[in-house]
Amino acid sequence: MPIRDARPEDAAAIAAIYNESIAAGDSTMDQAPHTARDVLGWMARFNDRETLLVLSEAGEVVGWGILKRYSSRPGYRFCCETSVYVSRDHRGRGCGTRLQAALMTRCRSYGYHHVVAKIWAENEASLSLHRKFGFERVGIQREIGFHEGRWIDVAILQCLLDDLPSDDAPL
Repeated sequence: MPIRDARPEDAAAIAAIYNESIAAGDSTMDQAPHTARDVLGWMARFNDRETLLVLSEAGEVVGWGILKRYSSRPGYRFCCETSVYVSRDHRGRGCGTRLQAALMTRCRSYGYHHVVAKIWAENEASLSLHRKFGFERVGIQREIGFHEGRWIDVAILQCLLDDLPSDDAPL
């Protein structure tokens, strides 16, 4: 299953996978379905240290991962955030692990030092996936989200990469 940078023609498949999670109500605070146009908007706003990767099987996108900067403020230029989404019928097959590994490689190549993940505190599968990559829980934001009539706690995880960035890294 190859992993590559997303292309505009992947936008509908990316949206469809994301919409599965929105419909399931178990991993995102988004509540309205997204379209290919929405995904193209994300891609258009990326800077040169942000990306969207896709994992495919037999030419079909079955998962995606996003790497985006944590903040536009210069002092946060070494910090990014990642998220991974896998088609419901491809879960439990290592797709998320492969995507997160590719994202971590990209984090290093972009000169990031601190990687953040925000995960529903009850989403044990995602928490476990991130622990494989050295993420540690640094806090819980209690009742930060309200989704489908209930309060949601979000775990904040971080992974510090060994690479020491130079002070002249791009913003």
